[in-house]
Amino acid sequence: MEFLQSEQLFETAQQYLPGGVNSPVRAFGAVGCAPVFIERAQGCRVYDVDGHELLDFIGSWGPMLLGHAHPALLQAGAQALSQGTSYGLPCRAEVEMAQLICEAYPGMQMVRMVNSGTEATMSALRAARAFTQRQLIVKFEGCYHGHSDSLLVQAGSGAMTLGVPTSLGVCTDALRHTLLCPYNDLQAVQQLFEAHPYEIAAVIVEPVAANMGVIAPVEGFLQQLRSLCTQYGSVLIFDEVITGFRLAFGGAASYFDITPDLACFGKIIGGGLPVGAYGGKQEIMRMIAPAGGVYQAGTLSGNPMAMAMGLCQLRLLQEHLEWYTQLDQRAAQLQAMLNSSLHQLGLPFCTTRVGSLLTLFFTPTPPQNNQQAKQCDTTRFAAYFRALLQEGVLCAPSQFEAMFLSTAHTQQDLCIAADAMHKALAQVAQL
Repeated sequence: MEFLQSEQLFETAQQYLPGGVNSPVRAFGAVGCAPVFIERAQGCRVYDVDGHELLDFIGSWGPMLLGHAHPALLQAGAQALSQGTSYGLPCRAEVEMAQLICEAYPGMQMVRMVNSGTEATMSALRAARAFTQRQLIVKFEGCYHGHSDSLLVQAGSGAMTLGVPTSLGVCTDALRHTLLCPYNDLQAVQQLFEAHPYEIAAVIVEPVAANMGVIAPVEGFLQQLRSLCTQYGSVLIFDEVITGFRLAFGGAASYFDITPDLACFGKIIGGGLPVGAYGGKQEIMRMIAPAGGVYQAGTLSGNPMAMAMGLCQLRLLQEHLEWYTQLDQRAAQLQAMLNSSLHQLGLPFCTTRVGSLLTLFFTPTPPQNNQQAKQCDTTRFAAYFRALLQEGVLCAPSQFEAMFLSTAHTQQDLCIAADAMHKALAQVAQL
């Protein structure tokens, strides 16, 4: 396959957009080729500007749980569009969305709509600090919670040290209240609480890490976080921007049977439009203006189009809970076929999966934290990605992302994908 139109568009884009894109991973920098520019999408396939049909496992990074351009979602969006795109005033749909989320998610009593996952996590942390009247937060290395200053941080020399900025323009002062631990390291978390028993406002965590590849929580990890936060009076925040309404209708909280104090959402609750939300215990959420003194606002928050499409998607999921079982089964099938290819080709790589989230790691054993994930052979991953693209299959252009399955992926699609992946891996085996 040739991608001449995409290459030309990328060349032009670099003159007007930083790096030629509006979000870094789209630049395909980690895989050594120009990005694919998409013209349209339908079901589990995208169609690029060069006329190629590609079997898609990105799904707009998660929200397309029902596939692209689902007819019911398009109808809901068209109806909302016909009534205006934004009011800057309350509408019925945002109330219905809040009610649905509160009914679906364990422990959710109140929710505030925002416009992105970054906005949700930033606002949830502010609420947690106000509620506890404490300053410190604990986050885990490799977990991504958006690009607000206090969360753009990597580990220092050890789990007990403060971090350093991972972005230019972030002041070190913005990070002096952020403490880091390796993901899945219960001892490190315990040590932080013992060192700061009355100073930690919140622990924020991806219940399933999906921004260093898919890394599942080890047994007891999330339960212990819940126990420690309860013991020390800290707020437990689940970042469910990826997992919310994907792993189960009640998110990871339902999937793992653990109730956080606050949770953050995005992706799926907008049906493909920009959206975010955070919510949880009433006593915390009543701190938010205008009910309380924690200021947070947004002209487009709860806008009627995002609410209409998100409500349509969530209601369809609520009516068809069996789809979650089907998604799990299909993801397990694809994982099994990938594992079979790795075995046949004698490649020392592995797969990880939680529900419909899947990663092929170019490392011999499944990582449990970011440091282990970094041991992956990213050069061979890049070669695999390019070979897979030539076979007409599109996965995330980074080793440290997930593959997203949708209800639009049929068993035939999975067989097509597995065959393409086997061919791509066979090329990698020659390196």
